[in-house]
Amino acid sequence: MSKVAVVFWSGTGNTQAMAEAVQAGAASRGAAVSMFGPSEFTPEMVAGFDAIAFGCPAMGAEVLEEAEYEPMFASVEGNLTGKKIALFGSYGWGDGQWMRDWEARCNAAGALLAVESVICNDAPDDQALDDCKGLGAALA
Repeated sequence: MSKVAVVFWSGTGNTQAMAEAVQAGAASRGAAVSMFGPSEFTPEMVAGFDAIAFGCPAMGAEVLEEAEYEPMFASVEGNLTGKKIALFGSYGWGDGQWMRDWEARCNAAGALLAVESVICNDAPDDQALDDCKGLGAALA
């Protein structure tokens, strides 16, 4: 049984709904799934999981949430070499540049992006939730 972490931040509930779909997708493949907020996840925890799904909406000028999520992600980034991960999140403006930037950071850190990232504009529709379930399943 694989161990999957879902680490997310949600201000409006959109990214939380996506995280719950990721959890469901991984669990449907038999994975043991643990959910964490950014204040709960530490660099030392990375090694304890076979795969990690990171979820954060675009904030401000298309960046990760700066008070909690960015500091957490920066702290774990150096531990992602060779780690199977996936990214997801929602946005309300722009064109998804924050996700392209985030993917580039992950690639530079040597992480293994297991599946195409899932983004949606505002609240996730049925297609976005299905894509999140597929993302979770791919990590399991």
